[in-house]
Amino acid sequence: MPKYVIERDIPNIGNVTPDQVIAISQKSCGVLKKMGPQIQWVHSYVTKDKIYCIYIAPNEEMVREHARQGGFPANSISEVKLMIDPTSAEG
Repeated sequence: MPKYVIERDIPNIGNVTPDQVIAISQKSCGVLKKMGPQIQWVHSYVTKDKIYCIYIAPNEEMVREHARQGGFPANSISEVKLMIDPTSAEG
């Protein structure tokens, strides 16, 4: 199943409170539950003004539909073609 990186532009998201994190996460999980097991949220990285989310889904349109239903921006969606890490240097 393809993996996607979603870039979400959200000004000042890095200043969210713990309660806001819970609310955002609950909203996302609620939409995922309605959409079914084909789409999965792996994790997200929060920076000052963006969230980078990692999702597993059969196609980009399903990722876009999650964003629509959740009211989340999806400014960029990129399919992961390869994953590398320090062990990649070992050949």
